[in-house]
Amino acid sequence: MRRWNGWGDEAISLALHAGAQQFLQDKIGAGLPQQDATLAQICQRVPASRLAPHPMVDTSAETRVRHSLGQSLPDWLKLRFGRVDRFPDGVAFPESREQVRDVLDYARACNAVVIPYGGGTSVVGHVAVAEGEQAVLTISLARLSRLLNLDKTAQLATFGAGVLGPDLEAALRAHGYTLGHFPQSFEYSTLGGWVVTRSSGQQSLRYGRIENLFAGGSVETPAGRLVIPTFPASAAGTDLRETVLGSEGRLGILTEATVRVTPLPACEEFHALFFPDWDKAEAAVRAIVQAKLPLSMLRLSNATETTTTLALAGHARLIGWLERYLVWRGCGEQKCLLMIGASGGKSLVAHAIRLASEIARDHAAVAIGESMGKKWKQGRFRNVYLRNSLWQQGYAIDTVETACDWPRVKPMMQALEAAGKTALAAHGERVHTYTHLSHLYAQGASVYTTYVYRLSGDYGQDMARWRSLKTAACEAIVAHGGTISHQHGVGTDHAPYLAAEKGELGMAAMRSLFRHFDPHGMMNPGKLLLPEMPENAPRNGEPA
Repeated sequence: MRRWNGWGDEAISLALHAGAQQFLQDKIGAGLPQQDATLAQICQRVPASRLAPHPMVDTSAETRVRHSLGQSLPDWLKLRFGRVDRFPDGVAFPESREQVRDVLDYARACNAVVIPYGGGTSVVGHVAVAEGEQAVLTISLARLSRLLNLDKTAQLATFGAGVLGPDLEAALRAHGYTLGHFPQSFEYSTLGGWVVTRSSGQQSLRYGRIENLFAGGSVETPAGRLVIPTFPASAAGTDLRETVLGSEGRLGILTEATVRVTPLPACEEFHALFFPDWDKAEAAVRAIVQAKLPLSMLRLSNATETTTTLALAGHARLIGWLERYLVWRGCGEQKCLLMIGASGGKSLVAHAIRLASEIARDHAAVAIGESMGKKWKQGRFRNVYLRNSLWQQGYAIDTVETACDWPRVKPMMQALEAAGKTALAAHGERVHTYTHLSHLYAQGASVYTTYVYRLSGDYGQDMARWRSLKTAACEAIVAHGGTISHQHGVGTDHAPYLAAEKGELGMAAMRSLFRHFDPHGMMNPGKLLLPEMPENAPRNGEPA
C-alpha cells in the first residue's frame, strides 16, 4: 500500500543506524520526534463535494485526501501536522483518451478546474489544489498505463501516459528493450509526468533526458485533441513536442506518449573513484564529459556529501579501512566521490571505463573498483526512503536543483549551501547541507543541493523555516545565473522566479500558448505561471 503522507510503500523502511543518528546530532543537534496526524483525522476535514455525480468520478474522502498533495516538504508538513485545507472535489479515473475527453467536458460543464495527476511525486507543488472558489476535479491517469504499440524496426514504443516507471521497463524488457529513464522517483512516477515536467534520468548521459526520448503523442486539451506524429527529425516549423514538454498540465492532458527505446545493454557497470579535493574532481569530470566518451552516468559528490555518504553507509569497519587507504593515497578530509557508469556491449563498457579512469587519474583520482558502484545501483531508488526515517527522528530534508555553465558551477554550489545556512541561522538553527553534480554536459552541469535540519514540532514555525530556506536558495540560483529547475519543474514553488529566466516577452508567449489550448483557464491554474491577472479576463479589447 502506498504511503498517504510520505514516500513509497508502507512496507518498506530504511532505518538510520546508531552511527548515522550520532552523525546528525553532532552536525545539527538532536531531533524532536513528533506525533503525526492520522489519515482518519485528515478525512474528517474533507468537505462535501461541489461536483455533480459522474460514473468515473470518486468523491470519497480518502481518495480525495490521497490525491490532494504531492511530495514537497510543504506538502508533507500539511499532511503530517493535519493542516490540509484544500482538497479536490473528486478524482476521475478514465481508461481511454475518449474518457479523458468526456471528463474534461464534464469539468467544463461543472465550471470546475482540472488537475492532471500521474504518480503524485512532484516536489514543487504541481498537484496541490490552488486557492479559488471553483470546484476542482483531479484526473488520475493511473488506468491509462498499457503498452499500446512496439515498433521494433523504428525502435518506438507507445504507452498510456499513466504508466509507472517499473511497469514501463518491465513491458519493454519482455521484448529486449529499455527506455533507460531512471529518475530517483522512478518507482512511483509516470511517463506522462516525466514529459510534462522535463524529467532527467540518472543515466541520461547515454539515453538522454526525456526531451530526447519523447517522439510524439496525443494530448486532450480543452480546445480539442492535439496529435503529434513521430519523425526522426523535421524542419517543418515549430516542433509541437516542445509545446507539451514542460507544460505542467497547463496545456491539457497527455494521454499517450511514444518514446524512443534502445535494446537492453549486454553489460552495465558502475565504478567509484575518489579525488583529493573539489577542484581536481571538477576539472576531471569536465574533461571526461567534453571527451564525449560512451558513458551512461557521471555523478560527483562534494566533500560534505562524500563524508555523509560514508557516514550513513554503515559497515563501520569496512568504511574505516577505506578511509585509511584513501588518506594513504592522498584523499583526506576534502575527498570527493565520483560514480562512473557505462552501459552497452562488454568491450564498449570496458573501453569507456578505462578511458574515463585514465582522464581521472591525470587529476589524481584513486579508483576503488565496482563494489561501491554495485551498492549504489542496488539502493538508488531506496535512498529517498531516508525522508521517512529522518522525519521519524525529528529532521526535515529538502533539496534544490539547477543547472549552469561550467564557470558558474562552483560559485553556484557555494552560494546554495551558504544560502541554506544563512536562512536557518535566522531561525536559530543549523543546517547540514551538501551538493552533487548528477547530470553533466560539455557546456556545464546540474547542481543538486540537499538540506537537512531539525523540525520544531510547530506547523507555523516549520513552514516559516522552509519558506526562508526556499526563498534564499531560489534567489541564489537567479543571482548566479542558473535555471530555476533542471529536472523538478516549476510548479508553484518556483513560479515566482521563472520570469527572471524567460523575460517579459517569453512569459507573455507562454501565456498566449496556454490560452490558445485552454481558453477558459481551467487547466492546473496557479502552476508554472503566476496568476498576475485572471487568466480568462479580456485582453487587448478581446471579448470576455
